[in-house]
Amino acid sequence: MSDAIDPAVPPSGTGCVECDEVSGWWVHLRRCAACGHIGCCDDSLARHAAAHWRASGHPIIRSFEPGEDWFWNYQTNEYYDGPELAEPQNHPDDQSVPGPQERVPGDWMAQLQHRSD
Repeated sequence: MSDAIDPAVPPSGTGCVECDEVSGWWVHLRRCAACGHIGCCDDSLARHAAAHWRASGHPIIRSFEPGEDWFWNYQTNEYYDGPELAEPQNHPDDQSVPGPQERVPGDWMAQLQHRSD
């Protein structure tokens, strides 16, 4: 699993790459430990972090939320013990959750409750 993590690669940005491309929003952010891709979590409507794993084969992610330092292995569906990654470790502290604030719809909770799984 040595190629699943590259501690020297910085994150791709401060928000979900795919959501940012379409002015979307997310609940929480996850960082690919292999390439730094930032994607939205499985609680988000689009679930871009998991889609990135399926498309790229990069199974290890790390939370990109302030105060969280856990890793997850999509392949084994278990927490993973990973190394310190390149800075920054999380999105900016003033970025809203869900975010970004200016794009989060007023009915965001209802949208999450009614999404198709």
